[in-house]
Amino acid sequence: MNPIVKNILAVIAGWFGGSIINMGLIITGHSIFPIDGIDPNDRKAFAEVLPTLDFEYFVFPFLAHALGTLVGAAIAYKVAASHKMKMALIIGVLFLIGGIVVNYILPGPTWFAVADILVAYIPMAWIGTKIAKRL
Repeated sequence: MNPIVKNILAVIAGWFGGSIINMGLIITGHSIFPIDGIDPNDRKAFAEVLPTLDFEYFVFPFLAHALGTLVGAAIAYKVAASHKMKMALIIGVLFLIGGIVVNYILPGPTWFAVADILVAYIPMAWIGTKIAKRL
C-alpha cells in the first residue's frame, strides 16, 4: 500500500478509535454521575450547570479526553507506514482542537479547562507513542 495512503488511514483509524474511547467514557460518566434534572443532550442547560458542578463530575470527561487521545495516538502510530510520531501527534492536535472547542461551547471551571488543555492531549499523544513502540 502507498505509504501516504497508509498514513492517512492511520490518522483516520486513530481519530475513530480514540473517539470511540472518548464517547464510551463520557457516556459511562453520565451514567455513574448523573446530573439531576439535566438532560446531557440539552447543550444550553448543560452549559449553565457545568460551572456549578463538583470535581467528581469532571473525572470522566478528563479521562475520556486523555485516554481517547492516548489510544488514538497509539493506533495511528502502529498503523502509520512512516513518520509514526508525526501521525500520532496529529491525533493529539486534532483532539486538542476538539477540546478547545468543547471548553468554549461548554465552559466548565477554569481549573478543568487548564488541566484538560495542558495534560489531556499533546502529552497523552506522546505517551501513546511510547506505549505503541513497546507493543
